[in-house]
Amino acid sequence: MIEWLNHIDQETFLFFNGLHVDWMDPAMLWITDKKTWIPFYVLLVGFIVYKKKWKSVWMFIAIALVITTADQFTSGFMKPFFERLRPCHQPLLEGLVYNIGKCGGQFGFASSHAANTFAIATFLWLCFVNQYKVFVWMFAWAVVVSYSRIYVGVHYPGDVLVGALVGMGCGYAVFWLYGKFEHLRS
Repeated sequence: MIEWLNHIDQETFLFFNGLHVDWMDPAMLWITDKKTWIPFYVLLVGFIVYKKKWKSVWMFIAIALVITTADQFTSGFMKPFFERLRPCHQPLLEGLVYNIGKCGGQFGFASSHAANTFAIATFLWLCFVNQYKVFVWMFAWAVVVSYSRIYVGVHYPGDVLVGALVGMGCGYAVFWLYGKFEHLRS
């Protein structure tokens, strides 16, 4: 069963990774770079401070917990535990992977980029869904960042899918804790 899932994941990866076009390469490298999103994060921080005032401190603590939990679960636990080679490190795929930029660490299951972006998207969407419907677009951002990881050749679709699920789970769990904490403070 695992071999079959790996085969399907590799074939799906090769399909999506093979959809590259030269003019998109710089855009995907830009999208996949963590530093690219700093202005976006600054905008989110400004919005949260504007809307929550001094209570934003608690939200920032929760966001830090969301990111730490998602990132450490994928990078600190899953990658060393499963030891699944990234496509760009997989000898069986040598010459088939369209890898742009750096390959990254040896192991890629599950995607920390996907986990982190989906964790932030889930948490902020849950926090603001009733007041600001626009936060649903956070998921589009998470999908684009996650797809960029397949495009540049460093993650299989399964890595991204599991990372997204981990991120959504972390986002929901921290939102639940944040709600309990807010209830106690009221």
